Amino acid sequence: MLDRLQAFFQSVMQDRPKSVFAPDDPRIAVAALCLQVMEADGVVRDSERAKLREILKQQYDLDGTELDDLIAAGQSAESEAVDYYRFTTELKRQLNEEQRQQLVGLLWDIVYADGTRSEMEDHAIWRVADLLGVSGRERIVQRQEAAERAGLGAIDDVP
Repeated sequence: MLDRLQAFFQSVMQDRPKSVFAPDDPRIAVAALCLQVMEADGVVRDSERAKLREILKQQYDLDGTELDDLIAAGQSAESEAVDYYRFTTELKRQLNEEQRQQLVGLLWDIVYADGTRSEMEDHAIWRVADLLGVSGRERIVQRQEAAERAGLGAIDDVP
């Protein structure tokens, strides 16, 4: 699965210098969506922050300063946004269907970083997936795979 995520991030970043964060840089939109999902249940745990840093560092090959800059840019963009639409519109235009599905899987990885999921996190990812054009079926598949990666085993099929 890490290979799929790595391929996803590499395909998003084709021919982009890693240290430049232009306003339309998809890395900022991804970071902002991750932050919004992390905050959906009203509690941002250290395990969620660590998972976000781990994923962004590994997939974008960023060092400490660049990683901090990306997260700061994501936080700034997220704090200015009124909803998910700003980020999903840009990503839907830039990503193919498989990449959008993988992004939903990444969001589930963030949710399960603390070992649980809340109704608010479910709703946030449902909304993001819908705006990205990811089907309910694929959203559930991605959720189940993320739960397994988190060591939670098989989970129910309730969306």
